[in-house]
Amino acid sequence: MHAYLALEDGTIFTGKAFGATGETWGEVVFNTGMTGYQEVLTDPSYCGQIVVMTYPLIGNYGINREDFEAKNSFVRGFVVKEECDRPSNWRSSNKIHEFLAREGVIGISGVDTRALTRILRNHGTMRGIISTEALGPKELVAKAQQCPHISGQKLVPTVATKEIYTVPGSGPRVVLLDFGAKANIVRCLSERGCEVVVVPPDTSIEDIKALSPQGIMLSNGPGDPQDVPYAVATVRHLLNQYPMFGICLGHQILGLAVGGQTYKLKFGHRGANHPVKDLQSGRVYITSQNHGFTVDRESLPADMEVSHINLNDNTVEGLRHKTLPLFSVQYHPEAAPGPMDSAYLFDHFLENIKQHTAQ
Repeated sequence: MHAYLALEDGTIFTGKAFGATGETWGEVVFNTGMTGYQEVLTDPSYCGQIVVMTYPLIGNYGINREDFEAKNSFVRGFVVKEECDRPSNWRSSNKIHEFLAREGVIGISGVDTRALTRILRNHGTMRGIISTEALGPKELVAKAQQCPHISGQKLVPTVATKEIYTVPGSGPRVVLLDFGAKANIVRCLSERGCEVVVVPPDTSIEDIKALSPQGIMLSNGPGDPQDVPYAVATVRHLLNQYPMFGICLGHQILGLAVGGQTYKLKFGHRGANHPVKDLQSGRVYITSQNHGFTVDRESLPADMEVSHINLNDNTVEGLRHKTLPLFSVQYHPEAAPGPMDSAYLFDHFLENIKQHTAQ
């Protein structure tokens, strides 16, 4: 069955449908990772987006639930050069087209993903439509042009937990504000003995305090950080009361909470090989990233400092408060997929908790 990808600028790509059928819309973005398509498909931060994989062969090691970052897939569509329908992996339980069909995700293969990526790099991310229906090119492009932009969509409530739940541990109690948290954040905290209490993104200040946390974790999540003003207000109120660690969207929310501003990147950072420099040590880390917005360093107050920068475009990759136990990173120290170079940041968070508790 044929499938079509139409971009708002009028570009049309034709390919072969796999997974679900029908029609879907979203912001078209690209990911440069050579591996990790399972984690990409189940990363809640991709909610609202059609993901293009630049690596040419996808699906070659199948689908294994142990590698998922969430129970379900939240991507709107999936674009690949070649879909492998004969995976080779003893851990594999499904083929990628079976997984996409079960999750209701429309895939399109046979697309020149390098050419598509060049378009997105030159013009920026665009709204797009994937369709397996018999529609004319002009009609598909018109639909793409009428799609909502990523900003303004209420994506966080779609992917976040609706109820409070606890992952037991014998160590410090950490409240994880879930904006679409990847499972590996919980794993990294649990491996360090933490009792992790996961709460919905709109949990009240009073309810958070009632849980008696020793630290607060701000998770990753989808969309524009300015679309969750309630979370910004909550974090602002708790800033000087608990040690805090933010990742990705959580980093941007922390930036807004201290009085900074955010802006949209042209095509974002998505992949498992982005170089980030720690400005204190001078060390460069290879990081896993997935974001389309960033904190504006010029907007930050005097008591906040930039701790890390992206070496590709010099954008802000980390923040640190000069006197309070607050810090955040734009990239993913929990990786999955990606290198584990930055897992030490969880240890730093626990050290902040230990010192704060001893006071």
